[in-house]
Amino acid sequence: MQDSLEELRKRKDQAYAAGSPRAVERQHGKGKMLARERIEYLLDPDSFQELDLLARHRAHAAGLEERPYTDGVITGWGTIEGRNVFVFSQDFTVFGGALGEVFAEKIHKLMDMALRVGAPVIGLNDGAGARIQEGVVSLASYGGIFYRNVLASGVVPQISVVLGPCAGGAVYSPAMTDFIFMVREKSHMFITGPDVVRTVTGEDVTLEELGGAMSHASKSGVATFVAPDEKSCLEDVRFLLGFLPQNNMEPAPTVETTDSPDRLCESLREILPASPNQPYDMKKVIREVLDDGEFFEYFPHWARSIVCGFGRLDGQSVGVVGNQPMVLAGVLDIESAEKAARFVRTCDAFNIPLITLVDVPGFLPGVDQEYGGIIRHGAKLLYAYCEATVPRIQVITRKAYGGAYVVMDSKSIGSDLSYAWPTAELAVMGPQGAVEIVYRRELQQAADPTARRAELVAEYTERYANPYAAAERGYIDDVIDPADTRTKLIAGLAMLKTKREELPRRKHGNMPL
Repeated sequence: MQDSLEELRKRKDQAYAAGSPRAVERQHGKGKMLARERIEYLLDPDSFQELDLLARHRAHAAGLEERPYTDGVITGWGTIEGRNVFVFSQDFTVFGGALGEVFAEKIHKLMDMALRVGAPVIGLNDGAGARIQEGVVSLASYGGIFYRNVLASGVVPQISVVLGPCAGGAVYSPAMTDFIFMVREKSHMFITGPDVVRTVTGEDVTLEELGGAMSHASKSGVATFVAPDEKSCLEDVRFLLGFLPQNNMEPAPTVETTDSPDRLCESLREILPASPNQPYDMKKVIREVLDDGEFFEYFPHWARSIVCGFGRLDGQSVGVVGNQPMVLAGVLDIESAEKAARFVRTCDAFNIPLITLVDVPGFLPGVDQEYGGIIRHGAKLLYAYCEATVPRIQVITRKAYGGAYVVMDSKSIGSDLSYAWPTAELAVMGPQGAVEIVYRRELQQAADPTARRAELVAEYTERYANPYAAAERGYIDDVIDPADTRTKLIAGLAMLKTKREELPRRKHGNMPL
């Protein structure tokens, strides 16, 4: 027995040693943590239980003479704040983190187990893509991961953390997960690298410009969250999980809070500017309403005319969507509709109630928007809200014009409760534009068109651009004092806790992708 234990210790010591000392030194020299160091930092202390530590590749014919244990990826489970999570961490010091058959089999096993027990999957990505020496086997192995990403989608939270290179086909696994974290100047994602781009298209672009964290956070809409360094990135992953359930069968988490549910938001009475054409920061409204002003923003650098993110109301996790008047007056465009649609579907998949704050003047006009498919992309947000069965509450703070009002979770598309501030303006379009269309001939014939236009705008505003006509018809459940917004939302969510809604039986809907 002693000899057997000695052999076991020897093999495990070799497995824990990771790559060569030179590879380890190079990894640390780039300011990057090792695969095991990342897991230890992410999980609760001493909670990691490793799987397949002694796995080794079988591809001798492929010219791989070395057979290191782990085969370049560390897999297992542990806890974050006492809740189970499954983790795989690619080891760049072993074969450059390149994926081969055994490497992929370990991830397949991990994902299958996470799906069976209903716990989140976190992938720490730092690898060079497919292992060339294993040929088509490595490509087929990627397919197995992609397939499992789809099976797990909407069942357990899937989080991708890109901490180094992620190129070629390897990018499609993170792309199908719920959230992607990246680190400034350390993380890179792209289908083809700068050299190939330069050869094929003649475009001269740097690695950072092409696939860096901020490029994907602000331009492509690929990176959900960006952090300045690895440790803060992993801390953000822990923070995000606090808002998410373990799986789609559990309710959104609730925590103890010292922020009173009866707290009034008196500053909201003064937050709107005197002129309806002046902007204000919707994030201030959101933070004032949420517990302790805590708001974890989703895609903060992309599609900034809409704000999405997670917070809590009386300790309960909620998802918040709000138009941002500070950017393009809060219009809906291609990117903002897509961002919000993705967020709404994520919240609905994981039983997180939705709060929608509305100040929207309409859809962004323009040839680029029309040719880019604003009709199709705007329909994504409409579809997402119509399909959502979680508790949904709408609050209209100011402008709610045209089809954009309908799309922003209006009563007519299934919002459970709809409130409006006294400053709300619900109309087909703004008073100025409406007068120009409806009274065009009268204005052309008026002795003083400017004076008559002003009179008609005032009349239209008084008659239509207020919440009371909508309240009379039941499209608004109540017109509320802005200071009561928090208490109204908390009371509404408490009532909606037992909401049950079933969609028609079908294989799946045909969303306008």
